Amino acid sequence: MAATASTAAGSTHELDLACTVNGEPVRLRVDTRESLLDVLRERLGVTGPKKGCDHGQCGACTVHLDGRRVVSCLTPAVQVTGADVTTVEGVAGPGGELHPLQQAFIDHDALQCGYCTPGQLMSGLACLAEGHAEDDDEVREYMSGNLCRCGAYAGIVAAVRAVAEQGR
Repeated sequence: MAATASTAAGSTHELDLACTVNGEPVRLRVDTRESLLDVLRERLGVTGPKKGCDHGQCGACTVHLDGRRVVSCLTPAVQVTGADVTTVEGVAGPGGELHPLQQAFIDHDALQCGYCTPGQLMSGLACLAEGHAEDDDEVREYMSGNLCRCGAYAGIVAAVRAVAEQGR
């Protein structure tokens, strides 16, 4: 990756970005000040990650970067060069069937308004992958970076635990 252009005004710096988003290769030139969230939503039309607080405090923008969860509003887009980015749009199976955690969210009424749901799902998947779903308290601890204004926490914990128990 090489630093490239600056405008006549001298204030814009751009870099080339090459990564995969939900398994699809992406190449574009980004401003070094752009967040991954803004690139996903505004330039690539991937609207699953939500812009909540834009300060990394609510978790609505959570995505996976090489399998690890990150808040995309605080992740510089240029940082994902060469990485695999997975959003909630990339979670379903190849035929469009819901991931077991997506189905568990439905089964356990783990969503109300649904605004936080994509971030909750991505963090829930991370909890499962990291082995942090042994009991309700552990799920709450490892999901604590995701806020739900509707108060669907009981359903979210139940959904993550249900999928964890299915995996045993």
